[in-house]
Parts: sequence; C-alpha cells; structure tokens
Amino acid sequence: MTDVLVRIKRLVLAQRVIFTAKAEAEMYADGLTHELVFEAIVNAPALTKTLRSRNPRSGRGESLYVIKGLTYDGLAIYTKGKIATAAGREVFYVLISSKRSTDE
Repeated sequence: MTDVLVRIKRLVLAQRVIFTAKAEAEMYADGLTHELVFEAIVNAPALTKTLRSRNPRSGRGESLYVIKGLTYDGLAIYTKGKIATAAGREVFYVLISSKRSTDE
C-alpha cells in the first residue's frame, strides 16, 4: 500500500473529507451514502491510478487519485479525489467524483 493511500485512508477515518457538488450528485443518483464511500476507500487495497491534472481555478498542476474499493457488502465504488489544504488546516481528501464502479 502506498504512502498516499495510507494518508487518504487516515483522512477518511478522521472524516476530513470534502465532497464536491458533482460527487454528491453522483452519489445521490447511485443511492450511495458518505459511509459507503468511506467504507470502499478504507477497504481499497491500492490506488487504481494517479492522474496528472490542471486545476481549473489556479491553473496549477495537481495529482488526482482514482480508488476503486468494495464495501463490506461487495458493492464496488469508484472515487476520484485529491489531497489539499484548506484555511491553513492540515490536509483534506477532496472527493471530486464518487459513484458505483461500472467495471468489475
């Protein structure tokens, strides 16, 4: 397990997660709760992919982390997010996308 995934899991366990409106809409459409998303991230064995992206607001490069994990009931959930800071506080895991995984 990578240091980044461990860091993300610790942030999730501490409930230091910000969900974007897009993630909330996707979760609602798929009938997912925050708890199910947290469960899938904590159970994920590895990062699925790391993407290089450009932040649309700042124009700066950033890393986005894709995680596919399973809930305790075997529901596959896909998340995409980044580690960020807010208001001088320690890092948050910002959930950009969260929905049922379509590929098994």
